[in-house]
Amino acid sequence: MHRHGYKGRKFGREADQRKALLRGLLCALILHYSINTTLAKAKEMRRYAEKLVTMAKKGGLANRRLIIARLDSIEAGDHLMDVVAPAIKRDSGYLRIKHTGCRKGDNAEMATISFVDEITVAKPEITKKPAAKPATKKEEK
Repeated sequence: MHRHGYKGRKFGREADQRKALLRGLLCALILHYSINTTLAKAKEMRRYAEKLVTMAKKGGLANRRLIIARLDSIEAGDHLMDVVAPAIKRDSGYLRIKHTGCRKGDNAEMATISFVDEITVAKPEITKKPAAKPATKKEEK
């Protein structure tokens, strides 16, 4: 028996567990811009993340809804569309995988996956509003 024509890695999990794992990793990557995981998970995650970033760069309501559906997180989907995609200046190859050695417990190869372009988030300036006047009771007649 051979494995010709089968795509993707199994990770020793069933399909729903594998899907949830990848969605969780994708959301963490989008929100934190860089994560540390095993090399196999990083390589598999890159396949999906590159496609999501391309959809986010195209923009539009339909792509926003597709991204949110694939991530199962409105927060991560909006962050990808509004912050990450505009900061990326390239057409493809958005992610970098860097080998970081082996894990101590089981000697699994570890890697850091991060965006190639630097993503800076401009923090909005907080303007102080004038203090509200304390409410006074109206005198009853």
